[in-house]
Amino acid sequence: MALHATHRDAGDVMVVDFSGRITLGEGSALMRKTIRGLLEDQRTKILLNLADVDYIDSSGIGELVSGFTAVKNRGGDLKLLHLTKKVRDLLQITKLYTVFDVFSDEQTALRTFNS
Repeated sequence: MALHATHRDAGDVMVVDFSGRITLGEGSALMRKTIRGLLEDQRTKILLNLADVDYIDSSGIGELVSGFTAVKNRGGDLKLLHLTKKVRDLLQITKLYTVFDVFSDEQTALRTFNS
């Protein structure tokens, strides 16, 4: 299943809803293009909704870290929302779960951008 992304404004935060698989090739390229495009538009508060992402491979993990670093270098924040069990387990195994701010509730996540 190919990766799809839509984004929506939530005040000054851009919420990106991903669905599909974040894998080598189109999936990781779409994630890179989406995050870089938001940064080019001066959008530095980004919440990635991964509720419908059922699989991430190593290149997808690399792209998450790369996006996180790019946003931080611009003085912004990139946070994760609604991780599936598979994705959460993968982030815990790779010790990245502690790097990202991870939320299960969108309103709570949005409030943390302004604090």
